[in-house]
Amino acid sequence: MVLMKFTLSFTVVFTCVLCYLMAPNILFDIKMVLILFVAGMFVTGSASAINQVVEKDTDANMKRTANRPVASGRMSAQSASIFAGVVGIVGVYLMYHFFNLNSALLSAFSLFFYAFVYTPLKKVSSIAVLAGALPGALPCLIGWVAGTDMVSPFSYIHVGDKEVSNLVGWVLFGIQFLWQFPHFWAIAWVAHNDYSRVGFKLLPADKGPTKFTAMQTVMYSLVMLPVGILPYFLGISGWISLIIVTIANIFLITQCVRLYVQMDVKAARRVMFSSYIYLPVVFLALLADKVHYI
Repeated sequence: MVLMKFTLSFTVVFTCVLCYLMAPNILFDIKMVLILFVAGMFVTGSASAINQVVEKDTDANMKRTANRPVASGRMSAQSASIFAGVVGIVGVYLMYHFFNLNSALLSAFSLFFYAFVYTPLKKVSSIAVLAGALPGALPCLIGWVAGTDMVSPFSYIHVGDKEVSNLVGWVLFGIQFLWQFPHFWAIAWVAHNDYSRVGFKLLPADKGPTKFTAMQTVMYSLVMLPVGILPYFLGISGWISLIIVTIANIFLITQCVRLYVQMDVKAARRVMFSSYIYLPVVFLALLADKVHYI
């Protein structure tokens, strides 16, 4: 459970399942939802396990990660690697067997990119946050593609006599992609001393928490506002969710502005917890207010 970073993995897979259920041609089926959840946990858990193998020495030198299984020596790197390989393969296979090839390929790509591109980049450059945001947001697109079997944003899903743009899946991806910047920079701000001690370069400014970093969180939270309302204009959700998403975005923007003004760990922690609230509120609102074509 700890090796798979269950809480983090659950959050990621939760949005994957919600985006699957948002697909206009999908009705709720508990069996398929559970299979998708298990497959998603396996793929995400595999990436997390590989991350802990690669960073075992780094984790051992940080207070917040020193008790992880591999870093603490409770589990060997070999055992963790075998576990990661098995659950990763099983997870991708489940996506292929029960859903479609496109969602399986996206899952495999997400796993590889997180484990072997994002993870080593963390000690090279702050571009790692951008690299990590890609596999971090892909579960939204994976869930959508699992339901539609369409990847291209220029495709249309035919439901009865209606057409729904497949661009919606990419918009859902975009919401979670943009969300990760204020979210992760707030975490990096709070844990800056730990991160800098082991050589992680995760803030956009080389000098650590600065006005530039705070302004970046404000800018990304502002861009989230127009992206967040696109599901309404693309016809996948109604006006109630439009209002909820707009309020949630304004709330997050406010917290980011407070960070820019106050420039302290307390304000960064507010951004961090606000972002934790934002994501489930937005995706649950979009699903609850889904426009039903079948």
